[in-house]
Amino acid sequence: MIRFGIVGFGLHAVRRLMPGFAKAKNCRVTALSRRNLEEAKASAKQHNIPLAFDSALELARSREVDAVLVTTPNACHVNDVLVALSCGKPVLVEKPMGMSAAECRQMVDAAHRAKQLLGVAQVFRFEDSTAKFRDRLTKGEIGRPVFAASEFSYQGRRHARKWINDLAISGGGPIADVGVHCIDALRFILQDDIVRVSARTISDPESKDVESAAVLALEFSSGALGSVLVSTRAEYRTLLEVVGETGVLRADDALNVEYPIRIELRRGGKVVESEEVFNQLAYARQVDAFADALEGKCEFPVPGEEGLKNQLVLDAAYKSARTGRAEDVGTM
Repeated sequence: MIRFGIVGFGLHAVRRLMPGFAKAKNCRVTALSRRNLEEAKASAKQHNIPLAFDSALELARSREVDAVLVTTPNACHVNDVLVALSCGKPVLVEKPMGMSAAECRQMVDAAHRAKQLLGVAQVFRFEDSTAKFRDRLTKGEIGRPVFAASEFSYQGRRHARKWINDLAISGGGPIADVGVHCIDALRFILQDDIVRVSARTISDPESKDVESAAVLALEFSSGALGSVLVSTRAEYRTLLEVVGETGVLRADDALNVEYPIRIELRRGGKVVESEEVFNQLAYARQVDAFADALEGKCEFPVPGEEGLKNQLVLDAAYKSARTGRAEDVGTM
């Protein structure tokens, strides 16, 4: 049984992580940290967590913590990860992994030096929906993929994460926040890497220095083309679609973890097959997979190197938005 300490215990921990841990089989939460110690103690009492701290360092030093889960705002990730690694603790860090590829490389290198596991919480890799898409593509059910699309929109006005419109803390708007999920999901499903990105963004007075909506055009190494649409102004939507030479796989709200998802196989413009899946165990599977990896039972499927690959795509997307040109994705 692996004991986790959650650094930056906030809304995400309450809404997603703790319900996931409640369903997990091989791990539990024994500690949390918040910037204010009294608030940390209150959260620990509310969620029946034994230990409360006001710093990542004190949490990582605890003998009651086997692994650290970093869920602080994006700009804090690199420091919190490095602190935990320096204390000899493996780390699972929330997405986006960092603010830049340089930060991600710093974390990956530090993990190698410390000989500790570094994972990235790309939770959609643990969903039934993405697994079904990947499996069907591997079996050749729609032939060679030609187009792949992923969308993620939600209403971000007056969001509880007040820092999401602060570029210095967030690193970007919905491209960084949820676009990284879309990018990772497409890379995972296609089992392919993105080599070039074109991006167009819009912003508004509320989003200030970050985009409020964006469209990304992706070029994969196989020759497949992808599109990612993200927004913090549009109605909630997490569509996933792959168009192949002999068929189409499609699911509306494919990446959600709250409602059943209908995956459709289409040929000739008609639905010829469909199945229903539910992603409710994704967060439990994610932490159990990390725990199992620490016990040597398996390899964690999203190591730090995968987070770095995603960040290289994000960096290229933001560069494209600035230059107005297609930009090559940097190399590892």
